[in-house]
Amino acid sequence: MTTRLAELSAEARELEQRLRLGGGPDKIERQHKQGKLTARERIARLKDADTPFVELGLLVAHDKYNGEAPAAGVVTGIVHVGCRPCVVVANDATVKAGSWWPETIGKILRAQECAMRCHVPIIYLVDSAGVNLPYQGGVFPGQYGAARIFYYNSIMRRFLHIPQIAAVMGPCIAGGAYLPALSDVILMVKGTSFMGLGGPNLVRGATGAVIDSETLGGASTHTSISAVAHYAVDDDESCLLKIRDLISRLAPPERVAPFDADAAPGADPATLYELLPNDHRMPYDMHAVLRTILDGGALDEFQPDIAREMICGDARIEGTPVGVVANLRALIKGPHGEGARFGGIIYTESAEKVAYFIQRCDRHGIPLLFVQDVSGFMVGRDAEHSGIIRAGAHFVEAMATTSVPKIVLTVNHASGAGYYAMAGQGFDPDFIFSWPTGRMAVMEGESAVQAVHGPSLEDAKKAGFTPSDDLKQAIAAMRADYEHQLDARYAAARGYVDTLVYPEDTRTVLGIAFRAAWQNPGPHLGPFVLPSRLGGDV
Repeated sequence: MTTRLAELSAEARELEQRLRLGGGPDKIERQHKQGKLTARERIARLKDADTPFVELGLLVAHDKYNGEAPAAGVVTGIVHVGCRPCVVVANDATVKAGSWWPETIGKILRAQECAMRCHVPIIYLVDSAGVNLPYQGGVFPGQYGAARIFYYNSIMRRFLHIPQIAAVMGPCIAGGAYLPALSDVILMVKGTSFMGLGGPNLVRGATGAVIDSETLGGASTHTSISAVAHYAVDDDESCLLKIRDLISRLAPPERVAPFDADAAPGADPATLYELLPNDHRMPYDMHAVLRTILDGGALDEFQPDIAREMICGDARIEGTPVGVVANLRALIKGPHGEGARFGGIIYTESAEKVAYFIQRCDRHGIPLLFVQDVSGFMVGRDAEHSGIIRAGAHFVEAMATTSVPKIVLTVNHASGAGYYAMAGQGFDPDFIFSWPTGRMAVMEGESAVQAVHGPSLEDAKKAGFTPSDDLKQAIAAMRADYEHQLDARYAAARGYVDTLVYPEDTRTVLGIAFRAAWQNPGPHLGPFVLPSRLGGDV
């Protein structure tokens, strides 16, 4: 029998395979006929051979625009170039000529934020016709519109000194030209690249002048006349090799994470497909999950006999030290003869335990991994009388203000204020990943049905009536709506998670993310933190 995790993973893989085709085989062939590689081919040649590409935001906008914007027309993620983690942003010219949709802006900004949070170089592979004009209202204006990209460019260049390398490998038109212009180094490909505030048609309409694109803004123009660009290269392959050469010349990173290439997990990740129950409400062994992720499966647990519904402990992932905070979804014997506790629920005692553990990791400079399967904080008289609100505030404050990297893995539920406390997206984790089984919402569908329709159902029961057809239809519609929105693909399409990962890839992805984040000694607070003494070269 196919398990829930296996079934959802297969569906997600099939979707991802389609999205990686971008605009489709015909558009890919057109790109090749123009003498250009596709965005994904460029990334494959840029990165070190036989190293993974951790793609971020592949599912963004997949369920919008009638499927015409796969990956929102831009490929972003983490690659290794000369063994150095780098963020890459590559316009996919097979999708509406690489034009910018509203979600394209969000993806580029998220990629820039990853570079700033982690203090790693960022590489732009530019091949874009500019703003997708029918959707300019979601691209041009607003605090987080396209202007924010250039703001981040400027902050990285002037204050943070994050290396930015831009390769113009196709068109780069209008305001989009400021992205490479605000980078440290600009490369252009002879014969296929163009950079200008307006193309030949716009120039002709505005001024009446007739000029070809190469003379107006080609590689030779910008490297021998305008001096806007710095290197002219013969083709895509030469361009990518030159980028690798430029990265190799950078000063070594301030910090390099401990890395053990020979470290192995304590259990085969393939066992997870059988371990996670088909009914998301049922218990399972979170310790067994952790054994498939951690080096040797070893977890030095912190206060293991206190608040057992929350697992805290020290471990390593591919040699990098991490502090683990995970929810234990099981029925747990209560302390001091109290009643049983429900796993996945945060109690007063567990909130205080985790808050202390987070603060200890912060003092010791240990990055944090939050493994989410949380349904929320405990409610009721006993919980309120025990000070659950105060304890929850301690938990949230400790998590929000820690200066070490935070990385999130959602394996099942991510509900209510428990999702927030476990380093939800609003608290700026460095990266947030989810298995295909992740379920993100303020509450589960059945709880929502009871909250909204419970009184009507209770009234019908007391009166001895069967609920009306209208009520039944409203309940069915609400359940269906919640199931749709609880799907991890729904969250990924809206950028609520950086990417979906699969059990067998989880350890590798987490290892890469932690090594990237480790390069910034801190603090990891917000998209970026300016140095105390501002300054920098123009």
